[in-house]
Amino acid sequence: MWDIFPDMGKAAEEVEVRLAGRLAELRIERGWSLEELAGRSGISRSTLSRLERGEISPTAALLGRLCAVYERTMSRLLAEVESEPPQVVRAGAQQIFRDEETGFVRRSVSPPHPGLRGEVVEGTLRPGADIAYGTPPVPGLEQHIWVLEGAVEITANGHTHTVGAGDCLRFRLWGASRFRCPGPDPVRYAVLAVMP
Repeated sequence: MWDIFPDMGKAAEEVEVRLAGRLAELRIERGWSLEELAGRSGISRSTLSRLERGEISPTAALLGRLCAVYERTMSRLLAEVESEPPQVVRAGAQQIFRDEETGFVRRSVSPPHPGLRGEVVEGTLRPGADIAYGTPPVPGLEQHIWVLEGAVEITANGHTHTVGAGDCLRFRLWGASRFRCPGPDPVRYAVLAVMP
């Protein structure tokens, strides 16, 4: 279950509908059948069909796989279903994605915008949360991950780093990545991502 624009009810539902439609558009723009997308993403045809019809909400892992296939960051995909983004992104209007299954909460602090190459995301993982992405959303994506509270174990391009409060890990992502919260406390971190 994910939640965009918490406490905004109808607006959140409209964004969910637009996201489902955008996922279908991206597949059609490439001329792919559901079977071909299933092969490229590793997501079953029936799950893809239900996602595109808005019958189910994607988990962070599913959305991450689709973003990789479509060569987009998650923030860019979500920005594509918003109305024209404002220059000042007020705290109450920042998109929030919640994946209850994995314990991941993602706030789009500064979403992608035409003419800007960077975005800022806040991530929170509960103790024991473990999220893996098989491929980067965009090969060579530059990331700066600054831990605000707690500690997180990050694996990127085959190297694992434990990053604590105040530390910053920076790299270009070419391969698989994984974020794990070893606990005992949640971790909260900021990600600055810059498109190549």
